[in-house]
Amino acid sequence: MTVTTMEGAVAKRQEQAAPDAVMTRIGQVVMLHHAGDREEARDRFLGLWAEIGEDGDPLHRCTLAHYMADTQDDPADELAWDLRALSAAEELTEERLADHEGALAAHALYPSLQLNLAADYVKLGRREAARAHLRLARAAVGALGDDGYGEGIRAAIGRLERRLAAEEAEEPPSGRPGPAPRDGPGDGTQGPPRQRP
Repeated sequence: MTVTTMEGAVAKRQEQAAPDAVMTRIGQVVMLHHAGDREEARDRFLGLWAEIGEDGDPLHRCTLAHYMADTQDDPADELAWDLRALSAAEELTEERLADHEGALAAHALYPSLQLNLAADYVKLGRREAARAHLRLARAAVGALGDDGYGEGIRAAIGRLERRLAAEEAEEPPSGRPGPAPRDGPGDGTQGPPRQRP
C-alpha cells in the first residue's frame, strides 16, 4: 500500500467515524422546532436545503424534507416536502444508511413516509390518495421493530384508518364530503410521529 493510498484509507475511516455534520445540524433545527420556534426552524431548514441541493446526499435530503414538512402552514406545501422525502428515500442504499450511526434500514423508513403522505392527503380532502398511501404504509410495517417507534407508527396508521372509515360512514347521501379534516390523523395529534432516518 502506498503512502497516498494509506493516507486516503485512514482519512476515509476517520470520515466514517466522525459524526455526520449535516445530520447533526438537522437535528439541532428539529430541537428548535420542537421547542416551539416553527418559523425559525423553517428558515434554517431552507438554508440547509439550499446547501444540500436537490441532488445532494439522499439521506440528508430525506431527513431534512421529512422534518421540513412539519414546519409548513399550508397542507399543499407539507405534501410537497413529504413527497421530496419519499423521493430521496427511494435513492437510499443500505450501505449509505450503515454509514450513519443509529439510522434505520432503508425499508424501515417507508411506513412513516407513506403515513405522512396519507395524513397530508386527508388534510387536502383527497381520501382516495390517503387510502392508497395508508395501504402502502400498512404493507410496509413488517420492516418496523417491536419498539416504541414501531408501535407509534402502527398506532398512527390505525388511527388514520379509523378516522377515514368514520368520515366515510358520516358522508352525506349527496356523495359530497363532510366537514374538513382536522390537522392530524386523529385522536388530537398533530400528525404521525416523525422519526430521524
